[in-house]
Amino acid sequence: MNFQFYAEKLKNSEIYDKFIKENKKAFPCSCFFIIDKQGKDNKQHFDFFIPDENKMMSIQLENGALSPVKIPDNFKPEQISLEHDFDFDTIETIIQKEMDNKKINNRIQKLLFSLQHKNKRDFLVGTVFISNFGLIKVNIDIQEKKIIFFEKKSFLDMFKIIRKGGKNNGN
Repeated sequence: MNFQFYAEKLKNSEIYDKFIKENKKAFPCSCFFIIDKQGKDNKQHFDFFIPDENKMMSIQLENGALSPVKIPDNFKPEQISLEHDFDFDTIETIIQKEMDNKKINNRIQKLLFSLQHKNKRDFLVGTVFISNFGLIKVNIDIQEKKIIFFEKKSFLDMFKIIRKGGKNNGN
């Protein structure tokens, strides 16, 4: 699916229309997408920051719900654009090509993406779950449609980190 499809679906929804009328200064600050390659656990959330109230609300397209998002103290999100033209299939292909280049033969099972604004640019920050209990952390510059960070990990590596951290903390 194309990002613009979801952005238009958002803009044409009743919940968005009502939310924007009630929160005129609210601005989009992140988007969250789950693409489930094995099941039907797909999600699309658009998060909006309301500066006057210092709070964030999420519009969940898959069920039309509006829910609060807990944010840390002194957190000031930056505005993202809802005018991007990228396709999630293309993003998946870019990731698959990088996996092939790095000789990672696992199968993509689920993709989680967050659209965020950093250093005056919008990026897709992703976690890709792959077969054999692996995962890939990836950051993609969506203007250039290229990977700027790519790291493969396994769930076992994460358990080692937790365990090591637990030992250091006297647990």
